[in-house]
Amino acid sequence: VQLQASGGGLVQTGGSLRLTCKAPRAILSTFSNYFMGWYRQTTGNQRELVATITAYGDTNYADSVKGRFTMSRNDGRKTVYLQMNSLKPEDTGVYYCYRNHASYGEAWGQGTLVTVSS
Repeated sequence: VQLQASGGGLVQTGGSLRLTCKAPRAILSTFSNYFMGWYRQTTGNQRELVATITAYGDTNYADSVKGRFTMSRNDGRKTVYLQMNSLKPEDTGVYYCYRNHASYGEAWGQGTLVTVSS
């Protein structure tokens, strides 16, 4: 498994969760050059971008999560995080971790389910 996502669960509206994505098999110097992202897929919909982070730490967010979600990375731990605050029922879905590297291409994690109850 190249990417291991975790941290999903059931939370009430307004609550918070932190998702974690680890790349245990990556070489540290390679991981630090990964472009990383979180995507989510809701029932009946296509997978959509939630947030991305470059190797330099620059982040980008979907309009629907701006101001509520924060993506960060810890290269020493070969891990990225998605802090999700003020969660809404429409945030419910399976969240996937993604990485891209110029030489090694793309990879996806297995997904972690987030359920926000109203």
